Amino acid sequence: MATYDNAPFEIHVHGDVPLRADVTYSQLQEALKPLWKYAGAKSLADGAESAYEEEPGLRFDAHEHLLTMCWTVAGDQDFRQSLDEMCMSLNELAEEGAAIEVSFYDAEFDEDEEPPEAEARDDFLMLFVGPTPAAIMQVQRDLLVDDVVGLMERHFDSQELGGVVAEIDRLFSQRFDALVSSLEIGKPPRGSGGGGSHGGGRRPRHLH
Repeated sequence: MATYDNAPFEIHVHGDVPLRADVTYSQLQEALKPLWKYAGAKSLADGAESAYEEEPGLRFDAHEHLLTMCWTVAGDQDFRQSLDEMCMSLNELAEEGAAIEVSFYDAEFDEDEEPPEAEARDDFLMLFVGPTPAAIMQVQRDLLVDDVVGLMERHFDSQELGGVVAEIDRLFSQRFDALVSSLEIGKPPRGSGGGGSHGGGRRPRHLH
């Protein structure tokens, strides 16, 4: 596995993606190709190991139909393109929505040597994959509810927060209705069979 001695970032990819029961190792290898190829590997088996031995890397549990990612690679901002390509491919294989956390750690930043006002160029992304826009939005909604309720429980009992959760649900319903409308408008005029086809099967890359 290639390492980039002068790479400005250590990039950590973390998440669990439930896969359809019919997904094969070769399909997953193709979907994850943007990652292992970026690492300089020739196959998923070659590139599945993380830069850190204690991390499990890229794992396919065929029995549980689960992709587990806890994988670090040296790289630059161009890795974002690889993430976009991976998300598009994983949308096709996912059984349900899932969140993937990506952390960019500034490899050139040394706290001991930098002036006090200096800040690391660390960055953090949350990506979402899923078989449909609705599945992706469900994961986004659940994460937001967890975050908001966790924050507000410092000041209120959880029983008092039903209205807040209802408002979050209303906002996501609005967003989903708008998305469905835009997909309906974008469909070709000729009959493409069935109204419940998730907007003609179009899928977003991923929603931030």
